[in-house]
Amino acid sequence: MPKRILTGTVVSDKMDKTITVLVERRVAHPVYKKFIKKSKKYAAHDEANACKIGDTVRIRECRPLSKNKRFEVITGDAQ
Repeated sequence: MPKRILTGTVVSDKMDKTITVLVERRVAHPVYKKFIKKSKKYAAHDEANACKIGDTVRIRECRPLSKNKRFEVITGDAQ
């Protein structure tokens, strides 16, 4: 099964080897057919602590690394 790859913006890098990534997507409203933005935050593993707030990064689904961490950083501005 292929692993999901998402693109988002780093909103927090305060943790050690972990960043928080905000991923936005556009979905059509079921009744009004207008596109609206939905967003979700993911905790991602950043082994080198290279990503900073504001960087655009790509994250890939991986095995559970902690209670909330299920993604790892694959590319970014700082890498």
